[in-house]
Amino acid sequence: MHGRTALRLHSLSRKIDEAVGSRQRNFIPPIVLGVCGGSGSGKSTFCELLVSLLGPERVAYLRQDDYYKDLSHLALEERIQTNFDHPDSIEFALLTTHLDFLTSGREIAVPRYDFGTHLRTSIQQIVSPRPIVLVDGILLLADANTTTRLQHKIFIDASESIRFQRRMKRDSRERGRTPESIENQFNSTVRPMHDLYVEAKKSLADRIVSGEAPFEPVLFDLCASLMRELDDRGSSHQSGSRFRFLPR
Repeated sequence: MHGRTALRLHSLSRKIDEAVGSRQRNFIPPIVLGVCGGSGSGKSTFCELLVSLLGPERVAYLRQDDYYKDLSHLALEERIQTNFDHPDSIEFALLTTHLDFLTSGREIAVPRYDFGTHLRTSIQQIVSPRPIVLVDGILLLADANTTTRLQHKIFIDASESIRFQRRMKRDSRERGRTPESIENQFNSTVRPMHDLYVEAKKSLADRIVSGEAPFEPVLFDLCASLMRELDDRGSSHQSGSRFRFLPR
């Protein structure tokens, strides 16, 4: 009796090992694409259009904004005074871990951040691996560990006046802030941090895209290149040859 049970367990264990090994052999590491740029430059619009064109079934979309550090240990007054435009405000260690998980075929649980309370909510979003991993954020290129994980880096460029106008509309409409508080924050932290950690890292991008012109021509070209690369990766995986990347 015990012998038959042990044999069945051994057989089941072997089948599980074979199935896991088969998944690992068939898994093709995704393309990791980072979209950076100043606050109000048009990153979110660019990424949302890209996801729509490629199809959400092909894209795991991460936002740097969801990785703001939890400030529950601070009083609300102290949280409000935090410099959210400095790299130290982002939990990059968690973001890079999540990128590593997705590129190795593992699901992740992405936190959700409440900009009204400056706290992480109890809700998490489960994100599964997809052929393309897309991540956007103003400070992506300011963190070396994150930058090394981005195979393709796009910088959305827009003038300060445009970025300020867009931020004013967004924060007043979506976050219930007063024009005075928005302007004060822009002058005290957004502008200086942009100069230090965003604009200064623009040279690391593979491609600079205007955030003041229609995105469609760039997006159509980018989608075609990504689809070709996915096709090449599939062929390369079957033949065992090296992957080819987007031309830079």
